[in-house]
Amino acid sequence: MGPHPAVAAIRLAVRRVLHDILNDHHTPEAGSPERPPSPLVLVACSGGADSMALASALAFESSRLGVRAGGVTVDHGLQPGSGLRAEEVVLRLRGLGLDPVESTAVTVGREGGPEAAARDARYRALDAAAERHGAAAVLLGHTRDDQAETVLLGLARGSGIRSLSGMAAVSGGPGAARRYRRPFLQLDRQTARKACLVQSLPVWDDPHNADPAYTRSRLRHEGLPALEKALGKGVVEALARTAQLSRDDADALDAWAGQAESAVRDAAGLLECAKLYALPPAVRRRILRRAAIEAGAPAGSLFARHIEEVDRLITGWRGQGVINLPGKVVAQRQGGRLVIRQG
Repeated sequence: MGPHPAVAAIRLAVRRVLHDILNDHHTPEAGSPERPPSPLVLVACSGGADSMALASALAFESSRLGVRAGGVTVDHGLQPGSGLRAEEVVLRLRGLGLDPVESTAVTVGREGGPEAAARDARYRALDAAAERHGAAAVLLGHTRDDQAETVLLGLARGSGIRSLSGMAAVSGGPGAARRYRRPFLQLDRQTARKACLVQSLPVWDDPHNADPAYTRSRLRHEGLPALEKALGKGVVEALARTAQLSRDDADALDAWAGQAESAVRDAAGLLECAKLYALPPAVRRRILRRAAIEAGAPAGSLFARHIEEVDRLITGWRGQGVINLPGKVVAQRQGGRLVIRQG
């Protein structure tokens, strides 16, 4: 008799990702006949049902595929006893047979709000752990439900199609374009929780996930249930599907913008307003956003309204003054050129 269907589903999802990692890792470099050593894959684990299910599936599949598997838990220090809970997670991961396993404490700032600040601190810690251990990839336990919430949050911000594309199945970190992998984006939250239950895996339910002070928590417990009540079941699946379709479109537009950017710069590298004006708005605004980020504007703080203001320097020029952007970046029009720089 095979494993419970929930356990089989999480293992299959992880197996597919590990095969992809092995294919990436075992591609021989030019002129090198040697096969590289087995890659190390880390799982980011909070102790919650999603990440514990992911850790258990990684432990099971890694030994069968010749992959080394370890784990990292991040102590955000936002709740009493968080350090003790992090150590408990370390023990659970080691009990699954993962090695190396570590807990890393972070200091959460305030920029962008508590949720964004915690996320930024967490990813910095995960990037550092991956670099420290030489990990080929870090697995994250985001589910289809998380994806649906992310799409709705992007829609509420009015941040455009890239926000509607949600989280990528594969995304990068500093110097590693394919570091983060999300095997569970096609699985719902209940599948992960059921997998933990039938395997008798203890899980910790973060009280912040039920705290209405947090936007995502309100969306999870109030917003999505209200949508399902009004529209019927299947909202989560539809939002996740929207994310994938939006991502495909956004990737294509990003590629177009990347190809067009060199053609709209003059010999000194400045953006020419007339040439920008001739581009489709979706392509032009991507070029403007990229230029703002290159000048020092934090991507997470750069919203659609900022880019729209800069875009009006091209499409609605009436002699406007300097546009102030996040990160102390300014944009202004000078003699038919658009200058985006540190103020």
